[in-house]
Amino acid sequence: MAKTSKYFDRELSWLAFNHRVLQEAADQSVPLFERIKFLAIFSSNLDEFFRVRVAILRSLIKGKDKINLESQKLLNKIQKVVNTHQEEYGTIIKEVFIKLKKNNIYLLDSQNLSSSNLEFISEYFNHQVISHIKPMLLAGIYMKVFLKNKGIYLACRLVKKNGIKAKKTISRISIIEIPTDKLPRFIILPEVKEKKLVIFIEDVIRNNLEKIFPGYNVEESYSIKLTRDADLYIDDEYHGNLLEKIKKALSKRNTGLPSRFLYDSKMPKSLLRILKKAFDLKKEDLISGGRYHNLNDLFEFPSFGINSLSFPQHIPHRAAGFLPGESVFNIISRQDRLINFPYQSYEHVINFLDESANDPSVKSIKITLYRTSSDSKIIKALINAAKNKKAVTVFVEVKARFDEESNFKNADELEKAGVKVLYSFPGLKVHCKICLINKTENERNKYYAYLSTGNFNENTSKIYSDFGFFTADDRITEDVVKVFSLLEQKIKMPEFEHLLVAPFYLRNEFINKIDNEIKNALKGKEAKITLKLNSLEDKKIIKKLYNASQAGVKIKIIVRGICCLIPGVVGLSENIIVISIIDRYLEHSRVYIFHNNGSEDIYLASADWMTRNFKRRIEIAFPIYSDHTRKILKELIAIQLNDNVKARKINIKQSNPFVKSNSVKKIRSQYEIYEYLSN
Repeated sequence: MAKTSKYFDRELSWLAFNHRVLQEAADQSVPLFERIKFLAIFSSNLDEFFRVRVAILRSLIKGKDKINLESQKLLNKIQKVVNTHQEEYGTIIKEVFIKLKKNNIYLLDSQNLSSSNLEFISEYFNHQVISHIKPMLLAGIYMKVFLKNKGIYLACRLVKKNGIKAKKTISRISIIEIPTDKLPRFIILPEVKEKKLVIFIEDVIRNNLEKIFPGYNVEESYSIKLTRDADLYIDDEYHGNLLEKIKKALSKRNTGLPSRFLYDSKMPKSLLRILKKAFDLKKEDLISGGRYHNLNDLFEFPSFGINSLSFPQHIPHRAAGFLPGESVFNIISRQDRLINFPYQSYEHVINFLDESANDPSVKSIKITLYRTSSDSKIIKALINAAKNKKAVTVFVEVKARFDEESNFKNADELEKAGVKVLYSFPGLKVHCKICLINKTENERNKYYAYLSTGNFNENTSKIYSDFGFFTADDRITEDVVKVFSLLEQKIKMPEFEHLLVAPFYLRNEFINKIDNEIKNALKGKEAKITLKLNSLEDKKIIKKLYNASQAGVKIKIIVRGICCLIPGVVGLSENIIVISIIDRYLEHSRVYIFHNNGSEDIYLASADWMTRNFKRRIEIAFPIYSDHTRKILKELIAIQLNDNVKARKINIKQSNPFVKSNSVKKIRSQYEIYEYLSN
């Protein structure tokens, strides 16, 4: 951050977030297999960062104008931070492997194999691996070899057996793709004296290179990986057939320009120069790494059934008020219902849709889908509803990054079942998560709505912390009807009474509420704002928060990822405290609480405070009116604000220090919330 800047850079702030993930991998108190998962998350996050954010920066660096020069400076800073994090990653993974040995789990490499290990590996290679190996010659005439996006390869230097190697002789270079799409990344070997043995598949291949290259000596082999630009560059498309443009762009995603070439740091410079030339790489594409790449595959590391090395199981609670066997509609009719996943069961959402699909009095179901799970129960319920002659309308957002193909597949399946499917708008993403049920009760239409901070996805509901909200309140449901009228393009400029909807009113309404706190503070009244969100990036709203701080408004923020606001700066933001919680569940909910002179305004939302959410997405912030629900929400947020185990303080250095507390009691908010909701 420049000394004169009032904002953290977005990309560097994201890297600071990913470092918080790395802190969890380093934390000795985290169970060993979970530390391995955090290493996988860090690696996966960084890979996507290079595929999208770094790729965009690269596309800006053309010419010599001010924007391009600034982009280059930022890219240099990113490389420096990433290199530091990669060094730390290497240290942590070595320490984790040592811990594995202490638990009688041995990750072998190609150098420390016994004769029995070698025999097993040779047999495994002969029967399972060699049929998938297709070496590609590179050296000599620099034959063009295409590296798949995110594929792992071995670059091998070969010399003919019994040949005389002259000084000017160019060694042959061959590239081997590691077939992780066909075979597991980790191979379990037979136990020896109760020792559990594992080996990377690339080390199995390294030990059998002579079978791939008969007649050659393999002088050396090093792992390489190329990450390609994954952006579809269609967000601002307003004309033409959007679906066809997306499908066409998807076909090109895996052939995009390089954004990161990862190589083993032990690779000699002479070989690196050959690869750089062969793959048309630039100096800034090159990133030094360790012996192994694509370590997001650590998600697949075998657990051998050892439960003690994982987090203790949290079985989701049944939410209060949801009685077994009772109609979900009766439950919602009595009172609004709030569910906090993954602490409470996502089955309540599935049951809501299943009952809607089978209830003869239900006339129609409307829902927005952004990301769904594979083999989705949500999709099955909607198909069942269509078969039962319900009018089912589904808005499918096919611009949900990295889920585009899955969403196309789901849309095809739904259409075949008779569901009315609506697709993406040009220039906008539909990011809100809502469902509306129209039911006949006492010969009248009655609407029931479900609104959420997270996706309709039963798999991510097990690891993402989100809120789901059921209501039959006409104030809310009537506005949800208008949202679907907008999505069906029946209206163009809707007016909402209770929902705050982007891109129409969301930012301005939040700014008005901040202004109200400023006004109260200037009158000497108590003024407070409490926020929980994934990302805080929009400069207009950050500036308004700075104004509020200067007026004396007390602001507390929980942010998981990007935070461009700089807290605690005298004269600017001394009344703002920002913490970030990284733990076993991914914090994904958005909560906005404005004190409003004691008559609090409380909203849940699908939207972060990012420019894209305010201007280029259809988002919804929905009010919580029920006193009972408001009380629960405030208590849950209070638990998180008091976290002194997994909360980090966002400071001007972005160094992620853990929150220190004088309290004797250790408060680990995710565990406290699980216990709180059990009651």
